[in-house]
Amino acid sequence: MFPLPDHERLLGGSLLGPLWTIQDVSTYLAVPVGTLYQWRHRGEGPPVIRRGRHLRYDPDSVHQWALNQAS
Repeated sequence: MFPLPDHERLLGGSLLGPLWTIQDVSTYLAVPVGTLYQWRHRGEGPPVIRRGRHLRYDPDSVHQWALNQAS
């Protein structure tokens, strides 16, 4: 059996779903893309993963962050 590539690995070897783009997160949270960039600059907002010059978000982390903001 061949090991899974790093980008397909999660705890215990389960597969990750696709990461979200900043446009995906903007749509999900119903906020402008500019707001997400401002939050990131201020150290606020959902956790982000940087892939080269691209920002990506784990959907579960975004959802959890949104739930924490509501409380």
